[in-house]
Amino acid sequence: MKLQTVGIMSPGDMGQGVGQVLAQHGLKVIAALGDRSARTRALAAEVGIVDVGTIENLVKQADLVLSILVPDAAVTAAERVASAMRETRSKPVYADCNAIAVQSARKVGEILQAAGAPYVDASIIGPPPRVPGKTRFYASGPALQEFLQLKNHGLDIRPLGAEVGKASAIKVCYATITKATTALCTESLVSARRLGVFEALLAELETSQNALLKYAQDGIQRMPPKAHRWIGEMNELAATYQGVGLTPRILAGAGDMYRDISQTGLGHETPEEQRTQVRSFEEFISMLERDMPRG
Repeated sequence: MKLQTVGIMSPGDMGQGVGQVLAQHGLKVIAALGDRSARTRALAAEVGIVDVGTIENLVKQADLVLSILVPDAAVTAAERVASAMRETRSKPVYADCNAIAVQSARKVGEILQAAGAPYVDASIIGPPPRVPGKTRFYASGPALQEFLQLKNHGLDIRPLGAEVGKASAIKVCYATITKATTALCTESLVSARRLGVFEALLAELETSQNALLKYAQDGIQRMPPKAHRWIGEMNELAATYQGVGLTPRILAGAGDMYRDISQTGLGHETPEEQRTQVRSFEEFISMLERDMPRG
């Protein structure tokens, strides 16, 4: 099957970026926006994603459906799409691109396969693909060959074979290093502000851990608008580790940090709003420290 139309669930910041690239490289991109927010509809319209109204219309028209949602919604979305497929007797390829546990990826696969739909376990590493060369899609599963066609439409696809769970596994392991580190750095720096040693800690990091400091500064300042998404992601990471006999508590703690951050003023900003702001790192940490819980 040659891909012509791709459905996106849902064109938020990442979904919009993916849809924009695919549309610019010759594919029709659609979304079911009948019950979505005004922000989501505006993001879709901005890059030429066509609103088809309902999930039923989406699965009837799409050759491939990309699920790009908050991790907590991945299984429910798969069930909703599977139901629409049965109702419409349409069977597009379904690719779950969410940051979910290996166990969740397999459960989604079972849901779609029970509906007779080809399935791909996929994961995204990097920012929305607005800048070439910074975003990679890893993919595994029985419909891998169909998904690989996206290489011809502007995306960097890295195949990991036919086994469901491989793509989710690499995202889990990678996000542990990146997002859990960002949570730890945030806790350290906010605590240093409260304990009166923030400037001294920055000076020490500049001397002995300069690369880590730069990583923390970049990561923390981009993170708050995404913190609400990362709560569920940390829980999915924790479930994967528990499934292989390792402690889930490190990632559960990171999830708690992101829950607290999501409730701050910075956490309530949208990615679009954040990109228009100019703040020093010291100001940024002071704003987080002001709004985060004090016990």
